[in-house]
Amino acid sequence: MLQTNIDQGDLQDQRIKDYRSPLGVTHTETVTLPGIQTESGFAFDQIEVSYQTLGTLSPRRDNAILICHALSGNAHVAGIHPETGRPGWWDFHVGPGKAIDTDRFFVVCANVLGGCDGTTGPISLHPQTGKPYGMDFPAVSVNDMVTVQAKLLDHLGIEQLFAVTGGSMGGMQALAWTVNLPNRVRVCVPIATCVAHNALQIAFNEIGRRAIMDDPNWNGGIYTPGCRPKQGLAVARMVGHVTYLSEYAMTRKFGRKLQPQINPADADEALFAVESYLHHQGKSFVDRFDPNSYLYLTKALDQFDLFGGQPPESVLSLVTARFLVISFASDWLYPPAQSRELVRLLKRARAVVTYINLETLYGHDSFLIENPEFSNVLRHYLENEYRAATFEERGAGI
Repeated sequence: MLQTNIDQGDLQDQRIKDYRSPLGVTHTETVTLPGIQTESGFAFDQIEVSYQTLGTLSPRRDNAILICHALSGNAHVAGIHPETGRPGWWDFHVGPGKAIDTDRFFVVCANVLGGCDGTTGPISLHPQTGKPYGMDFPAVSVNDMVTVQAKLLDHLGIEQLFAVTGGSMGGMQALAWTVNLPNRVRVCVPIATCVAHNALQIAFNEIGRRAIMDDPNWNGGIYTPGCRPKQGLAVARMVGHVTYLSEYAMTRKFGRKLQPQINPADADEALFAVESYLHHQGKSFVDRFDPNSYLYLTKALDQFDLFGGQPPESVLSLVTARFLVISFASDWLYPPAQSRELVRLLKRARAVVTYINLETLYGHDSFLIENPEFSNVLRHYLENEYRAATFEERGAGI
């Protein structure tokens, strides 16, 4: 069985190649949507959005689940990518009979505004110059991402979501849905997330941004495909990846294991297995992600504040969604205390909330890896809530 975050990058790649998703090969689509005005005041005439849909929308259009991706994710949520042959980033949990059952639910996942995988972002061409936006791209917020997602759902003919879910940055988007568009969401499942970043979370993101901007090839955000700030982006990813794991996970995977056939006197050579692993993570990330997108998305994360400086009780007073809040005991990047604070505020606002802190040992990445306990919790909650929603509709004669 495929596992993520394993010891050697080459072995990981081989297992991914050998993996067979029950969904088979799946595809993303791109649509041009009407533009929006961002919270920063920039007006887009139109926006390109890359998205994936899985499953079948019910005749009542009541079974749609929007999955919001985290910082490094994209629209390819599940199934095998037709070009890379790699499984979607949440293939463990999305598909026939899985936690988000595509035999029952209609799944939508879109690359966020400011991303670099088909949705309008810094690498997109500025309509006035015909060149990539680069750092002329406007500041974007999590709320802007949600606004674009709502336009996509309008395009798909979905007035109300049965559920919205996501982890980390995806969890922020899910929460923003319940506040910004409360009448369009029945169930919200925020995973390993928070209502606003703390100083430690901002600090790690700033280290990553500074690594990129201090790379000579960044050149103020003006670079070509052949001359990108690869080293800076790789370092940013390496730092970020350490925060996604736990001490237990790193010790179990690597300990102080040495790389074979190394020269300890060579300062440039990876001496320890953990060094080699991080180098692999950095290199593979550079090959698929845009440095400027990293800058914009991490800024959006740091500036996110669910309450926008307003009293939480007033912001949450109009929220109608029911919540399943999930955290992981070993997650030190988004610690359980942040989820508990969210739960406390929701309960004070009289929202219906279920909270589970799972005792998994693999840190923030616990929602991305194969994790039966997490998968079972998510599956049972969604099944019960959908059964209850269907019962209510029949009772109301809808």
